[in-house]
Amino acid sequence: MITYDFLQHYWWFLIALLGGLLVFLLFVQGGNALIFFAGKDEDERQLIVNSTGRKWELTFTTLVTFGGAFFASFPLFYSTSFGGAYWVWILILVTFVFQAVSYEFQSKAGNVLGKKTFRIFLTLNGCLAPLLIGTAVGTFFTGSDFTVNKSAVGDIASPVISRWGNAWHGLEAVTVPFNVELGLMVMFLAISLGALYLINNIDNAKLASQLRRSLCICFSLFLVLFLVICYHLVTMEGFAVDAAGVVTMESGKYFTNLLQMPVVLIMLLIGAVLLVTGVAMTLMRKEFKRGIWFAAPGTVLAVMALFMVVGYNNTAYYPSIADLQSSLTLANSSSSEFTLRTMAVVSLIIPFVVAYIAYFWRQMDKKSLTTDELNHSEKY
Repeated sequence: MITYDFLQHYWWFLIALLGGLLVFLLFVQGGNALIFFAGKDEDERQLIVNSTGRKWELTFTTLVTFGGAFFASFPLFYSTSFGGAYWVWILILVTFVFQAVSYEFQSKAGNVLGKKTFRIFLTLNGCLAPLLIGTAVGTFFTGSDFTVNKSAVGDIASPVISRWGNAWHGLEAVTVPFNVELGLMVMFLAISLGALYLINNIDNAKLASQLRRSLCICFSLFLVLFLVICYHLVTMEGFAVDAAGVVTMESGKYFTNLLQMPVVLIMLLIGAVLLVTGVAMTLMRKEFKRGIWFAAPGTVLAVMALFMVVGYNNTAYYPSIADLQSSLTLANSSSSEFTLRTMAVVSLIIPFVVAYIAYFWRQMDKKSLTTDELNHSEKY
């Protein structure tokens, strides 16, 4: 029998899956971060922009879907984070607006700002979007300054359930080293994925060599930050929830979660191995271009594992540093059983949507992008 508890865990699994897909699709942002770093002349930069321009809608759509899934399944998180830490989410959306406008107008006639200006916008989106998203996710582990009072919903004068504890409204996350480290890790991962995708998608030997050089630098920085994050996860305190729903601090909670959920630990290890394999083969063999197809599932698995570590095994996934008992858990922040059950039926169409996207992705990328093709097709 499908229980309410099962539905809550099922929907957190879907959130984790969408989070993993979103981080993988940030290769678009990562590729744009390389426009000036790897692209040394106009043709090379145009190749990078046209390559990422074919896929940018997928990243933005996944981001919106990720937020929508949170709203539908865990509305208290949505109202608390999006309504309280709104400056972080606004900045993320602004960077994506810059991206959309840049793709649309940089090659249009009458562009008074110039193509270079819009490419700078794309580069800023490529760095800031992954950095901000990673920093925001870091608060799942370190906590945020909010309080929750569900009884306030009956207060006619001020029916506000969640209140933020400071005037920074999410920007205070950058004062916590772990959050910034996670943000930088996601940024360098996105750039590494972007380099892998461009190597696979563009047929240009000179640009490929420059992309491999960028990949070596960025992935090395990612590995350093990944080890730092792993050290924190093994040693830091976590927010444990007992059978009565009381939240307490527990030493080594996230490491304990990994040990008590061996499947999640295996997912994390397999994801890391696939990611390293894709990068290593690309760097060691100049003729090898398919590293992105090792790194993609590796990224999804590793990110899913992190979401499971912070949400499963009686853990508060959005802890409050102002009031421990205001921390959000799967049990106290989800939609009603009827809503989760109804949406679970709708979620069964997800594999068909993914298959549809995969099919048309393959059709678009069946032939590598070349300078000659660029001269005979529409430019972004």
